Amino acid sequence: MADFFAGGIGGGEGIGGFPLEQWFFETPVCTRWWTTATVITSVLVQCHVLTPFQLFYSYRAVFHKSQYWRLISTFLYVGPINLDLLFHIFFLQRYCRFLEESSGRSAAHFAWLMAYASITLLCIAPFFSIAFLGSALSSTLVYIWSRRNPDSLLSFLGLIVFRAPFLPWVLIAFGVIFSNTVPKDEVCGIAVGHVWYYFNDIYPRLHNDHRPLDPPQWWVRLFEGDPQEHGEEPTLDDLVPEANVDAATANQGDGNLRRRNPGEEEVPTDA
Repeated sequence: MADFFAGGIGGGEGIGGFPLEQWFFETPVCTRWWTTATVITSVLVQCHVLTPFQLFYSYRAVFHKSQYWRLISTFLYVGPINLDLLFHIFFLQRYCRFLEESSGRSAAHFAWLMAYASITLLCIAPFFSIAFLGSALSSTLVYIWSRRNPDSLLSFLGLIVFRAPFLPWVLIAFGVIFSNTVPKDEVCGIAVGHVWYYFNDIYPRLHNDHRPLDPPQWWVRLFEGDPQEHGEEPTLDDLVPEANVDAATANQGDGNLRRRNPGEEEVPTDA
């Protein structure tokens, strides 16, 4: 499977040969749980514990019948256990993992990307009658990874070699050949991914590094906590009010910086 779209020069390592437990804990947290939930959902459907009718996204079912679990389940079910599911798991694990690791293993930033993509897809899905959004979300991540790695070489069955930015379009062509229809979910995923790529990789270079889609600080603290909890002690300048620091009273003789205490009058220094 890893040879189907194998990385060429500088390609990533495959997962073959790793014990399952080791692979599980080495995978970044968002990719780990999304992959696990996708596999479990397909197994439950295969065992007739759940049915696809309980999982698909419907605006009327969610907001008129209060079936809110469909907001999540639509991203977890991509089909029964077959070859298509294996392809989906492979791309999800490979490129989602690459993208999450390239973010510096920052769960907050990658989770913000997932939240943006999920909410946007949920908003546009009713206009295109898309019931399951797992493939669309995967296409979003594959597109962002491909645009951020323009020099990576990929091969198709060892016969065709192409650069990473063509990967989303190769997947769409692959879907058209086998299903004789244009996959609307993957096209929507590419559109959502392009918006994120533009405002995070192109827009900041044109507008003084302004990043409108960066996560807010409350979101970062939600995942990473307060910096002081990780051993980052506040500096003296953080503890002493700025009004009590007189940098101009530096002693020119020995170069020592003098701080005056609260209430102390400023003492003129000799020139």
